[in-house]
Amino acid sequence: MKGMAKFFGIVTVGERGQIVIPKEARKILNIKKGDKLIILSHRIHRRKLDIIPADDFAKFISEFEKDISSIKEKIDKEKLGKKK
Repeated sequence: MKGMAKFFGIVTVGERGQIVIPKEARKILNIKKGDKLIILSHRIHRRKLDIIPADDFAKFISEFEKDISSIKEKIDKEKLGKKK
């Protein structure tokens, strides 16, 4: 089913809070030894964690900033047009 979440298995939290990311998940997400990952808690689902490769997150933030800037410019232009 397209759009459904992919189930990779169940992991156990170790004594030091560590988990092992299943091999299939690492392969699909291209996560390799030494990669930096960002761990975020979900705003609504407090017990949910999102794991994002740091390189992907930086790209996401960069694109998001461009989109926000573009939207802000359009809003500013519209406000100027209404003031006339």
